[in-house]
Amino acid sequence: MEHNPVIPLFIALAVIIIAARIAGTTARRMKQPRVLGELLVGVLLGPTLLDMLHWSVFKHDPVLLEETIHELAEIGVLLLMFKVGLEVHIKQLLEVGVVAAIAGVIGALLPVAMTMPLVMLAGEAWQPALFTGVALAATSVSISAQVLLELGVLQTKEGNALLATALVDDVVAILLISLTIAITGTQGSVQVSELVNIVLKMTVYLVVASLIAWFILPRITYWMHTHPANAESFGIPAVALAMAFAFGWSAEIFGGIAAITGAFIAGVGLSRNSRPIKNEIELAVNNIAYAFVVPIFFVSVGLKTDLSSFPLSALPFTIGLLLVAVSSKVIGCGLGAKLGGFNNFESLRVGVCMISRGEVGLIIAALGITSGVYQTSDPLFAALFMVILLTTVLTPVLVRWVFKLPNQNDESDNQSQTSPQQKPEYSIEV
Repeated sequence: MEHNPVIPLFIALAVIIIAARIAGTTARRMKQPRVLGELLVGVLLGPTLLDMLHWSVFKHDPVLLEETIHELAEIGVLLLMFKVGLEVHIKQLLEVGVVAAIAGVIGALLPVAMTMPLVMLAGEAWQPALFTGVALAATSVSISAQVLLELGVLQTKEGNALLATALVDDVVAILLISLTIAITGTQGSVQVSELVNIVLKMTVYLVVASLIAWFILPRITYWMHTHPANAESFGIPAVALAMAFAFGWSAEIFGGIAAITGAFIAGVGLSRNSRPIKNEIELAVNNIAYAFVVPIFFVSVGLKTDLSSFPLSALPFTIGLLLVAVSSKVIGCGLGAKLGGFNNFESLRVGVCMISRGEVGLIIAALGITSGVYQTSDPLFAALFMVILLTTVLTPVLVRWVFKLPNQNDESDNQSQTSPQQKPEYSIEV
């Protein structure tokens, strides 16, 4: 009988989903966020311990299986950020615009400034030192956003600051990586015109995509809602999901920015709908995302990690790099939030939420290999990979801890926040 490559995928998904559910539930019972359990069980299922993708049942084509799981994980993180966008109240997001601009820029530049001296003192050249700093300049907002969703504080002042700051951080990180690749010699000498084109391309996309999401997307779903024949058979959720994927595609193709940014913009636009429409969309997205692809995303981070091959000689440097990675984000983003008008405690929360490097850091590190800056056998790359993983695992714990600490301003801030149930329904005027 001819081998069907999709059959091993079925049992792989069954293992991942069940393991993620058990680990997530265990984490919640231990008063930790679900995502922490999913990340850790991914490490256990990966080459560190069980090496699931190389079990005999997957022996026919483990590379194809790994690629398929990675693609499903990409769908998971895209839908996660789309869901985060649906939770946004744009008025509250704009209220933290100044904080986002300052914290995003400082929070992206300070890791570079703190990382380069450490790496060069360890004997590395300036090129890998610069690339390492840029890899740690990025932030994976999906990790913190998921934790804040679980805690029910995403729509607080700090939650909105996180989302807005992450958008700014994303733009700065893309500019930094583009500049870094240019000046490390992999794309020739630095061309100012190329950098200007990158900035213009991103700016135009963000403006156009935001306008389309803001004015057109909610009107489409509102029109479908007022014409029941068009809304039958999950018509509105289907169109909403199509918008999320389309905006994710357009962000990469036309804007040169992460697909999750496009999905987030689509979610923000659809958040303007009335409560019944939003409920219908959120219910469908939650069922698909949290029962299927989002757990695959978090588990997949661990499936790529092999802690068993980590060189012990690199441990002291890794600890130092981890301290720099954590402190640079807490100080940089926290200082930016403070300069933007937040109090000390709110600034600390914003800084802690920005610690995770997650999949964004891994993508930039992988670019370092493909561009020739790193070799997979380099201790520096092993240390960087470990730090990215550790910041991803530590962030849920630290975010939960810092939001559980008593803050005298919490009571008054929470009273000023309008809960989704209390918020008046918004109806698009067409």
